[in-house]
Amino acid sequence: MSALFEPRTLRSLTIPNRVWMAPMCQYSAEATGPDAGVANDWHFAHYAARAAGGTGLILLEATAVAPEGRISPYDLGIWNDTQVEALRRITGFLKGQGTVPGIQIGHAGRKASTDRPWKGGAPVGPQAHGWQPVAPSAVPFDEGHPVPGELTPERIQEITGEFAAAARRALDAGFQVLEIHGAHGYLIGEFLSPHSNHRTDAYGGSFENRTRFALGVVDAVREVWPEELPLFFRISATDWLEEAGWTADDTVRFAALLKEHGVDLLDVSTGGNAPRVRIPVGPGYQVPFAARVKEETGLPVAAVGLITEAEQAEKIVANGEADAVLLGRELLRNPSWARHAAREFGGDAHVPDQYHRSV
Repeated sequence: MSALFEPRTLRSLTIPNRVWMAPMCQYSAEATGPDAGVANDWHFAHYAARAAGGTGLILLEATAVAPEGRISPYDLGIWNDTQVEALRRITGFLKGQGTVPGIQIGHAGRKASTDRPWKGGAPVGPQAHGWQPVAPSAVPFDEGHPVPGELTPERIQEITGEFAAAARRALDAGFQVLEIHGAHGYLIGEFLSPHSNHRTDAYGGSFENRTRFALGVVDAVREVWPEELPLFFRISATDWLEEAGWTADDTVRFAALLKEHGVDLLDVSTGGNAPRVRIPVGPGYQVPFAARVKEETGLPVAAVGLITEAEQAEKIVANGEADAVLLGRELLRNPSWARHAAREFGGDAHVPDQYHRSV
């Protein structure tokens, strides 16, 4: 049997295959008004197509736990009940196709309040529905970016509570997998890395202090997220910096702690916390980081990053380098990638009744 199409059970949840969809922002919600952050027809059609294509688990895009936590004013949010109601339409359809619905919740920190990527992605101010970002330290992400407001310990605790509230709403919306976004230079990742965290209090300096906020969020979320459902954490395994950055060694050490705190799978990516770094991009270039975490900690992992070919994905899982693959751009190109891969390897992927003539 194809390793890529073996079911995977985490806690009491069984995911039908190992072809999963990585979170990818669509920047397509309303920016203001009663529909701010609310999923609409674009989001429904986008995720429904990948479910109909046989994807085992779909992780919805980074969904903000608070308005100022959005990457752009056009991101999805999960800070009110209107947003929850719209998300139920998506989770209901995904479950109907045999796909497990998951969601990534996060806070963009100092990388918040930017324009849509196809409009340049530059920071935007109040005249374009923007706001002042916040961060562990008053250090801008890059030239031309605003100086973020440094978070007080009291506000850090409030944001921790916002993550927990978002987790409750995610459950109410029908999601069965929850992922905490700790990667790509957004707020949690900013706390982890000494490149962006210059604090001298209990949240900065030592490894223990820099991981305090992340573990606090995990604990707060795990307290409200059902025991029988899995919790994921996405991490940038390295900042790709030669000095004063988060490293692969840090990731392995932190992964062991995440496992102790109730995280069931580490979604392993890299980079995003510093501009203009040199990254050796190539097919599967991030897989070795995932494989190392799995080997040294025993924590299940998902691999991501330029995984495009079915044979490539099959080998990653069959060789034990990762428990699943998370596809991004390739699923944008081909919503039915999972079904095509199943045909190639003799695996089993869901086919809607309406599409059986295509088999």
